Amino acid sequence: MQLNFNSSKPIYLQMVDEVKKSLARGELTPGDKIPSHKEQAQISKVNPNTVQRAYQEMEREGLTETLRGQGTFISNDMELLARIRSEMVLTATLAYIEEMRGLGVGPEETKEILQTQLFIDREEG
Repeated sequence: MQLNFNSSKPIYLQMVDEVKKSLARGELTPGDKIPSHKEQAQISKVNPNTVQRAYQEMEREGLTETLRGQGTFISNDMELLARIRSEMVLTATLAYIEEMRGLGVGPEETKEILQTQLFIDREEG
């Protein structure tokens, strides 16, 4: 998991978000083992304490589980994983709508833009 950090939120939360995005995209699946704290710190080029905090947060949310002596794994809770994906989709949608409002684009124009872009994507795919 290679990350490009920004200053908008703490790095450990960005790491949690990246795992969630990987799940939503199907790059990670329930039961997958994720790198150890040390490995992830080296990959991400961050302090191991930051990785530990991210892993603690993921475990607190039920996103991962640590098996002593075996490592950290993505949760097998399909309901939780579906809820995470739904929350991420809603967050992205609300951010888009807020951006359109900020640009002074009304609901009908926003809808037209979305429909046009979705139609273009279908033609290209």
